Amino acid sequence: MIHPLSEVLTQNIGEGTAVWQFSVVLPGAVIGSNCNVNCHCFIENDVVIGNNVTVKSGVQLWDGLRVEDNVFIGPNVTFTNDRVPRSKVYLETHAHTTLKDHASIGANATVLVGVTIGSYALIGAGSVVTKDVPAYTVWYGNPARHRGYITGDSVLLDMKLFDKKNNIQYVLDGDKPVKK
Repeated sequence: MIHPLSEVLTQNIGEGTAVWQFSVVLPGAVIGSNCNVNCHCFIENDVVIGNNVTVKSGVQLWDGLRVEDNVFIGPNVTFTNDRVPRSKVYLETHAHTTLKDHASIGANATVLVGVTIGSYALIGAGSVVTKDVPAYTVWYGNPARHRGYITGDSVLLDMKLFDKKNNIQYVLDGDKPVKK
């Protein structure tokens, strides 16, 4: 579903994807299936979005961004794609910023160019991400810092891998928290 008040110039949109009003998608962008691009979004040419991705209102996805499957990008999240921006100076290529599968980024977070946010990682609202975020970790603050862990089924754990809500201890199996 492409809303008639959006401007979608790409032909590379998967089945079941919705682009809502007042959004602009440039011709080189690639968007997977079953995505939801909310109103007032902008997607540049060198952007690749996987399947089942949610992009909430007010988000601009700039050249160099790679978004894997099942990612959530909250309202007004800001991405950058130039380490030293200057007016009327244009980069020939952009570093890639990558959001791995099932990552979630809270409202108004800022993600600097060239970082990778790992699978299932959770970025808190208003955070400023300045470096890579490992899988299954929770980061927030300015600058964002590692504050805990999260399971594949969204159970929040403290830095000692403890689920305070349910009084359960977890351990890491590789980078994935599992019940002890």
